[in-house]
Amino acid sequence: MRFRPCIDLHNGQVKQIVGGTLIDGEQPDTNFQAEKPAAWYADLYRRYNLPGGHVIQLGPGNTRAAEAALAAWPGGLQIGGGVNSDNALAWLDAGAAAVIVTSWVFHDGRIDRGRLDRLVSRVGRDRLVLDLSCRRKGNDYYIVTDRWQTYTHEQVTPQLLDSLADDAHEFLIHAVDVEGKCQGIETALVELLGAWGQIPVTYAGGIHSREDIDQIGELGRGRLDFTVGSALDIFGGAQLRYREIARDYGI
Repeated sequence: MRFRPCIDLHNGQVKQIVGGTLIDGEQPDTNFQAEKPAAWYADLYRRYNLPGGHVIQLGPGNTRAAEAALAAWPGGLQIGGGVNSDNALAWLDAGAAAVIVTSWVFHDGRIDRGRLDRLVSRVGRDRLVLDLSCRRKGNDYYIVTDRWQTYTHEQVTPQLLDSLADDAHEFLIHAVDVEGKCQGIETALVELLGAWGQIPVTYAGGIHSREDIDQIGELGRGRLDFTVGSALDIFGGAQLRYREIARDYGI
């Protein structure tokens, strides 16, 4: 189980946002807005040797900040947000270790196999991460797209994960309903993902304490990596210290 750091970009700035409030035309609820640029965070992660983190562009206006972060640590970070088959190679050339894709593949509420095959052919399975971020509907979890605003018809199940495992190097999964709230993890989702465990999976959402991290380790059977955002001191949090998490859950 490893710590995967993050750089979330909104309007060109590093922010920590309550996931469910990303609505077009409205200002999201923001826990933290950084004074330091994205490249500063990328260099921090490089110095602590924490590869495999992600830069997520939450809407337009983030290209320059994302490019600067990738340039600060070439090959150390993945990039997501608006990625498709036309621009994926450019992001890899800019220094991304892999591209992260959701909305472009989950087209019109379903997996678009033609698009997915085209993307795999262009960048290769080993440089593709599928973002399966999801929200609850009843007792089930459904993949959401368009900055987590739109429910798809695709439910997160072992069968779905099986069907996608040959097309991606790993999965990134935000539990959107708890993202940014620092009130605990989605235990049922963590348990589901840990029971599956066929390729690497990074879980994000709700982590605010060491107890949450321990719970991910237990329920996820040690198979899941994790991302911490708003609870970290480098993002204004008071619950978790970045240096300690990097030390204890780095490579």
